Amino acid sequence: ASRNHSQTMAERMQRRSSRHLCINNDGVLNSDMSRVPSMMLIDADQLEEDTKKYTEEVEKLERDSLNIMQRRMPSGSLLEAMGGVIGSADKDSIVLLQGFSWESWRAGAGDWYSVVGKNVDKFKHVGVTDIWLPPPSASVAPQGYLPSQLFNLDGSKYGNQASLESLIKTLHDNGIRAIADIVVNHRCGDKQDSEGRWNQFTSGNNTTMMNRPSFAGVMDWGGWAITLGDTYSDGTGENAPGKFDGKFDAAPDIDHANQKVQQSIAIWLRWLQLQVGFDGWRFDFVKGYSAEYVGLYCKKSAPAWAVGELWGDMQYDDTGVAHNQDRHRQDLTNWINATDKQSTAFDFTTKGILQEACKNCQYWRLKDASGKPPGLIGWMPKYAVTFIDNHDTGSTQRHWPFPDDKVLVGYAYICTHPGIPSLFWDHIMDWGEHVRNQIADLLHVRRESGIPVDAPVNIIRADADSYVAEIGSPAALRVALGPRHAGDADGSYWEQGPQGKDYRVWIHKKPAPTPPPAPTLAKSPAHESPIKGGAKAATLSDVSFPDITVDGVKLTQAKLKAMSKQEVEQLIGKLEPLLQACKLAKALKK
Repeated sequence: ASRNHSQTMAERMQRRSSRHLCINNDGVLNSDMSRVPSMMLIDADQLEEDTKKYTEEVEKLERDSLNIMQRRMPSGSLLEAMGGVIGSADKDSIVLLQGFSWESWRAGAGDWYSVVGKNVDKFKHVGVTDIWLPPPSASVAPQGYLPSQLFNLDGSKYGNQASLESLIKTLHDNGIRAIADIVVNHRCGDKQDSEGRWNQFTSGNNTTMMNRPSFAGVMDWGGWAITLGDTYSDGTGENAPGKFDGKFDAAPDIDHANQKVQQSIAIWLRWLQLQVGFDGWRFDFVKGYSAEYVGLYCKKSAPAWAVGELWGDMQYDDTGVAHNQDRHRQDLTNWINATDKQSTAFDFTTKGILQEACKNCQYWRLKDASGKPPGLIGWMPKYAVTFIDNHDTGSTQRHWPFPDDKVLVGYAYICTHPGIPSLFWDHIMDWGEHVRNQIADLLHVRRESGIPVDAPVNIIRADADSYVAEIGSPAALRVALGPRHAGDADGSYWEQGPQGKDYRVWIHKKPAPTPPPAPTLAKSPAHESPIKGGAKAATLSDVSFPDITVDGVKLTQAKLKAMSKQEVEQLIGKLEPLLQACKLAKALKK
């Protein structure tokens, strides 16, 4: 591919008959350089397109090669090579979109992946960098959360493997990463044992299994893969559930302490990356198995980044949701640390507090005893993924929904505060263009401000009906929430940004760029204009300007003096449109 690409570029240059005239600094024609085809004569758009296509071809070849070799290479060498292909995500710039809702399997009529692919331009407009896609494997439940044959992607209600791979290529072509929903706490058997228990698992008959002997039987498990004591266990397993593992009654709980299970899942994850194209992971129901295994699977697959769903109960007192939720966010902190910080976590603490504050006009909740944000973002912002709703809390399930009339207030908070903001499909795609544009505006000022994922927060006010905070150091964003008017910010420092019902945002004004020194007319010794009264004719010696380069030639005062009238007229013709464009740009920025 590299040789073909170089040959194509060479042929394009050979077809060019035009040349640039190259002149040395002393004004003498450089005949040798003038014979060389100039890169400036290559179509820049075509060059960019060719380079992009070449890069994609190389990446695909590398992924394909590693996919073929993954069962043969030492894991250390494999992971190092994968890291070079997949890379790592910059947490300061991530904006995650959940690319489905609870009903998407139905709405897509068997090919939800195509629905997502057709809306990529909207995602780019909003500022999305990563899309979390639904569980890709065959599943007993159509939503994908009761997976069976993990390698069988053609059995998904969201579409087949070819459609998924096509979608991910489209996302990559548009600079968007694909995040897979990894459901491995439990797995549904597709066959029964002699006692009638559904605890026999097969990998699934797809092209990978048929064409790759080294993958044969990778996911063929029996009762030995289930935790001891589980309803579906046949007693041949090795380990009981961990002390703090949550129970999932609808399907067999998988024994992640079993090394064969670990190896199988690691192979599957790497296959999802190298064959299908996924870049990162969203781990489902992580309270069902130890966090150390999430860390292990990340180390065995080297995703660009990962996030886990640890949904625990909030703390309550006599008044309802307690003000102090330190225990809740401590659980999230402990989980992240137990993964060896290989994964971030959804900030359920912030969601619970924020929706309570918005719903009941209790904005005092948004400040903890230390004067910091009360959620995970107040303790570990680099590992906190903030969100308003997802397919469980909102959508048609509505197990724990954010108040509908306050959703934009919620986004005003998470888009201006530290942490990694996550958007929900329903809000972006189903609630209309106005809501989508409002969220896009909020994300725009976030990017423009340059606040990092761990930006400090200075909470100026947290009363019942008003919350005001400045984010960044120095302050780059200012946000006010609540029905009470927050007053106008200092106009010399802040510029008004997006606003709506119960929220206002400001962004720090950027200092005006220092203009280049303007040409100056030299004063006569008598401090009078040399052309005043016609006493003295103006000459080029009376005008000074900084050296500039035009068409690759350095233009100095001496060079200008040596130019013919025709050459000067040609120079004016080149510079005048630029000057007019600069004046127009200046006028538009007022």
